[in-house]
Amino acid sequence: MKKQKICIIGGSLTGLATATCLSNLNIDIDLIVGNYKLNLKTNRTIAISQNNFNFLKKFGIINFNKKELWPCSNMKLYHLDENKKFSEILEFKKENKKKEVLYMLENQKIIKNLMMRIKKIKSINVIKNKTISDIGNLGSLKTVKFNNTNHQYNLIIICTGSDSNLVKNIFHEKSIQDFYEEISITTTISHKKLNNNIVRQVFLDDEILALLPISNNRTSIVWSVNQKKYQKNDLVIKKKLNYYLKNYFKKINFLTKIEYKKLHFLIRKNYYKDRLLLFGDALHSVHPLTGQGFNMTLRDLSFLEKTISDKINLGLDIGSTDILEEFYNTMKPRNFIYSAGINFLRNSFSLKNYYLKIARNKIITNLNKNNYAKDLFFDFADKGFKS
Repeated sequence: MKKQKICIIGGSLTGLATATCLSNLNIDIDLIVGNYKLNLKTNRTIAISQNNFNFLKKFGIINFNKKELWPCSNMKLYHLDENKKFSEILEFKKENKKKEVLYMLENQKIIKNLMMRIKKIKSINVIKNKTISDIGNLGSLKTVKFNNTNHQYNLIIICTGSDSNLVKNIFHEKSIQDFYEEISITTTISHKKLNNNIVRQVFLDDEILALLPISNNRTSIVWSVNQKKYQKNDLVIKKKLNYYLKNYFKKINFLTKIEYKKLHFLIRKNYYKDRLLLFGDALHSVHPLTGQGFNMTLRDLSFLEKTISDKINLGLDIGSTDILEEFYNTMKPRNFIYSAGINFLRNSFSLKNYYLKIARNKIITNLNKNNYAKDLFFDFADKGFKS
């Protein structure tokens, strides 16, 4: 029987991880990465949960040494108290050495190493610097046109993000969105060497500051702020960050440029059309405060891989409406509730009313005293919804 064929469009981490995972199946894959090297210029970091770490390890997507990822066994949450000091209100800690609170990955390192690995996989054909001029139909299959040639596929997976013209031109249906009027400010700092395994989230009046360890002397900074409050002025940003960071680090030096990105919340109502499946940020974009964006994508990928594997074993067409509908019906409710929960947390931590903040902090402080409740919360953050 002739192998079925998939086209994966997108050279982001989502596209590369999807291609690597699905390459274990009995299919051929065309991976259209465009100018993927643009993704190597970001200082963005990714947090993955223990459960998703196990998934990535199972499919050999990452080599899993400290050059690629950094394990963190502790997470602490802080708020700005009445004395303008950072006061700890919640702690998650894992004493089990086989489990971590999360793992930090540097986006550009993972993409570079993953691309080198993909080039050695025979079932993946990497297509660079090609512009897609058309997506159409040929009989029962879908076609992608580039270099004036139509290429046929059973299934096309689009991993280009929610703002790409490809997504906007094909998927016109409404989505649930919330524009936060916030930007994320990201950079990487070096500092005096320490046992750097604590993830810190600091909640200010209308700001959220995340300190994400990536080595004993380097930390990734993700700072979510109101875009009207801070203009794109690197000197002002560094001065303010230094004021905050001196509470935790010594000998601070900024290693990378300051990056700015508008934040918004998105849940896609429709996941697919005829043999076309949206994936990654094109399906759901959430606030970075919980570090769950890529974790949601990995849970989608885990289910997609299992679904396609089962259908191949049954000799079924992997791009059929029934199969895409199964993915949609299973993952959409889970993603909707999970995304809405993250949005609720973001709104609760952005409270400006004094009395509401007092009530919020009291709830969190009580949660911190209840290990059983914290374990339930952590398990949900780790695994999401499981059938």
